[in-house]
Amino acid sequence: MLSKVTAVIEAILLTLLPLFSPLRLCLFLYSSLFFVLIGSLVTLLRHKRSWVWNQFFVLEEYTGNEPLYVGKLHSDVDKGEGKVKYVLTGEGATSIFTIDENTGDIHATKRLDREAQAYYTLQAQAINRLTNIPVEPRSEFVVKVQDINDNEPKFLDGPYMAGVPEMSPLGTMVVQVAATDADDPTYGNSARVVYSIVHGQPYFSVEPKTGVIRTALPNMDRETRDQYVLVIQAKDMVGQMGGLSGTTSVTVTLTDVNDNPPRFSHKSYQYTVLEVLPVKSVVARIKAADADIGSNAEMDYRIMDGDGPGMFNITTDEETQEGVITLQKPLDFETRNSFSLRVEATNRNIDSNFLSLGPFSDITSVRVTVEDVNEPPIFSSPLNKMVVSEDAKVGTSIGRVSAHDPDTSSSAIRYSIDRNTDLDRFFNVDALSGVISTAKPLDREVNSVHNLTIWATESQDPAQIGKGIALITVLDINDNAPVFAIEYDTTLCENAMPGQLIRTISAVDKDEPLSGHRFYFTLDAPVAGNLNFTLRDNKDNTASILTKRGGFRRSEQPVYRLPVLITDSGSPALSSTNTLSVRVCECDSNGETLSCGAVAYTATGLSTGALLAILGCIITLLVMVLLIVTMRRRRKQPLILDEERDIRENIVRYDDEGGGEEDTEAFDMVTLRNLNIVRDPSVRRDVTPDTPTFFHYTSVSRPPYKSLPENVVFREFIWERLKDADVDPTAPPYDSLQTYAFEGSGSVAESLSSLESLSTDSDQNYDYLSNWGPRFKKLADLYGNSDSSGVFS
Repeated sequence: MLSKVTAVIEAILLTLLPLFSPLRLCLFLYSSLFFVLIGSLVTLLRHKRSWVWNQFFVLEEYTGNEPLYVGKLHSDVDKGEGKVKYVLTGEGATSIFTIDENTGDIHATKRLDREAQAYYTLQAQAINRLTNIPVEPRSEFVVKVQDINDNEPKFLDGPYMAGVPEMSPLGTMVVQVAATDADDPTYGNSARVVYSIVHGQPYFSVEPKTGVIRTALPNMDRETRDQYVLVIQAKDMVGQMGGLSGTTSVTVTLTDVNDNPPRFSHKSYQYTVLEVLPVKSVVARIKAADADIGSNAEMDYRIMDGDGPGMFNITTDEETQEGVITLQKPLDFETRNSFSLRVEATNRNIDSNFLSLGPFSDITSVRVTVEDVNEPPIFSSPLNKMVVSEDAKVGTSIGRVSAHDPDTSSSAIRYSIDRNTDLDRFFNVDALSGVISTAKPLDREVNSVHNLTIWATESQDPAQIGKGIALITVLDINDNAPVFAIEYDTTLCENAMPGQLIRTISAVDKDEPLSGHRFYFTLDAPVAGNLNFTLRDNKDNTASILTKRGGFRRSEQPVYRLPVLITDSGSPALSSTNTLSVRVCECDSNGETLSCGAVAYTATGLSTGALLAILGCIITLLVMVLLIVTMRRRRKQPLILDEERDIRENIVRYDDEGGGEEDTEAFDMVTLRNLNIVRDPSVRRDVTPDTPTFFHYTSVSRPPYKSLPENVVFREFIWERLKDADVDPTAPPYDSLQTYAFEGSGSVAESLSSLESLSTDSDQNYDYLSNWGPRFKKLADLYGNSDSSGVFS
C-alpha cells in the first residue's frame, strides 16, 4: 500500500510542478529526496516484492546534448549481482526510449513533441540473464510528454470580412474571432488565450475572453468612411509576459442605410425643344442627388402641377435614378411656346429610424421652351374620300383637297400627285386649286378604288412638303352582260323520259348593281320551238333544262347544242347568248353513264396508241442493227491475221537441262551453230528458218562466228538478234521474248542439279566455283573449302 501511495504522491507533485515554474528546481530536489526517504521506509516495511509502474513524465522539446533521463525500473529480485536483465518493448522502444539492461535506467534519445504524440505506452520485463526466464511478470506503464508553451495561438478562419450598418449604436456586435492554441489546455496557461485590438481604435473594441468585436463609437457615417481594417491579437499564458501571440486582420465594411434624403442641385431647370419634336420623345432628364446607395437611393418622380395638363410625363430611369420627362402631345409654337412644371423626387424606401434627419423628398421647377421651325403644309383633312362614275368623261372634276402653311409666313401651296400611287395616270390635280379630275376612262371592274397620295409643297421652301390621301371610289354602271356561272358539262341518257330535268344553270355578272342581280333565262328564238328540250326560268337567277320527248339515240345525234339567252335587270338591260352542250350517253338501269358521244368502231386487240408504240420500238431496233453492221464493216483489219504467227508476249521455254553439246536429241543445236545465214530483213530472226543458208561475214570489226569460241559465239548471236530487232522497221510493235537455254559443251561441272551431291564422298575440290561469277556464289559457299565452319562442315 505504501508503494502505491508513494506513486500517487509522486504523480501529483509532477503534475503540479509546472504551475510553480520559479520554484521548479527546488521542488524537484525536495521531491526527489522525499521519494528516496519514503522508498527506504517502504523497503523496510514491505513484506513482498512489487513490480508495478503507472507512468513516467518527460518534458517535450528537450534540447540537451545528452539523452534525457526518464526514470528507472527495478525489481526486488535484483540484488546487484548482474543476474537480472531489464527489457523494454512497446511504442518508441529502442527508437525513442532506451533502457540500461543492467541498471533499468530509461532515457529518451530524441526530441519529443507533445502536439505530435502526447504519451507512449511501454512494457517492461525483468528476466534472468543466464536462463532468460522472467523473474517478474510483464508490466505496462505510460511515459507522458509534459507540455511546454511552444505553440502560438492561430486564427484558422482569418482573415475576416464583416459588415455593420452605418449609424449603429455603441457596442453593436460586428463579428467574433477565434484563435486556437495547440498546447495542452489542461496543463498550465499555455493554451489560455486573451484577445486585444492592435489596430482599429477608437472605432472598434474586442472582448478579451470571447473575441467578440463591437463598435466603439456611435453614429459612424458610411458616406464619410465606409471601410476599416482591424488587427486583432490573441496571446496565450493569459496575456502574461513571455506568452506567445498571433494576429489576424478583420475588414469591417459599413453597410448603407437610408439616412440621406434626395436633394436637387438646382431649384429650377431650363430646357428648349423644337415644336416638331415627335410624341414620346425625351424632353429632359433631371436627377436628385442622394448620398445613399442601392435601394436606399431609389426614388420616384412626379409632376405636381404645371402648364398644359397631360402634355408631359415623367418616369424613373431604374439604372441612373434620373427623372425622364417625355412629350405626350404634339407641340405647336403658334399655339403655345413655353411650359412650366413642378417636379418632386421622393425616396422609395424610407427608414423610419431616420425620419428626424429631414423630409426624404425635394421639389424643383422645370421650364420647357418651344422653338419655332418651318413646318410642312398641313392638309385640312388627312383623308379625302371621293366618288366618280366609271363612265365619267375625261376631265371630269371629282373633288378638291386643301392644305395650309402652319407657320406665320403662310406660304402659297402647290399640289401634285405621287405617281407611284397612280402609275396609269388616271387622275390629275390642279397645282393651285387642288381640284382632282379624271385623265383617262375608268373601269370599275378593273380597279374599283384608287388610293392617291397628294403632295402639298410650300412655294417659298420646296423642301417643306405635306402629305395627304385622296381615296377615290369608282361607281358601277351596267356595262357587262351576264354569262354562264361555269362551263357546264351536260349529259342525257338515251332512255331519258319526257319532262326529265337534265341540268340547272345559273349566271354571273361583273357588274354590281345596288339592288343586286336579277337574271332572266330563255331559249334563243331559232330553237325556242324545238321538239327536244325546253327551258324553265326558276325566278331565282337559275333556270332548268328539261326534255320534251324520249328515245334519244347516239347513233342519230350524239350532241345537242342549245343557245340560252341571259338578260340582266340593269338600265339599260344587257344580254348574252350562251351555248349549252348536251351529250347523249348510254346509261344503265340506274341512270349511271356508261359511254357518251358518237358510236365509234370498236375492234378487238390493241389500241391505236399501243400499236404506234410497238411500231416505234421496231423502227428503233432496225436503226440500231444497221448502225452495228456499218460499224463492223468499217472496222480496221488487224496487223497480224495469222494466229500461228501472233507471238505477242510469248515466252518460249526449253525446260531441258541437257548434257552439253553432246546431247542433241532434246534440241537441234544445228540451228544455233548455223550462224552464217542470209541476212534477209523479211525473214524472222527469232524462229528457225525452214532452209538453212550460210553466209560468210567479211566484216573487219567482228570475226566470223565459226572462228570464235562457242561461249562467245552464242553471246554474239543473241546480241546480233537484239540489234536487228531494234532497227527492223517491219518488226511488230510489241515485245517478243526468246530464251536460248544453252548450257555449253564440255561443261566441267556436268550436271549441277544432282540430288546426291551432299551425300557424295567424292574428294573432288570445288573451290573453282568461286571463279565462275556471282551466279555460282551460292554453290561456292556450299561446296567450297574456304570456310571450314560452314553449314555442312
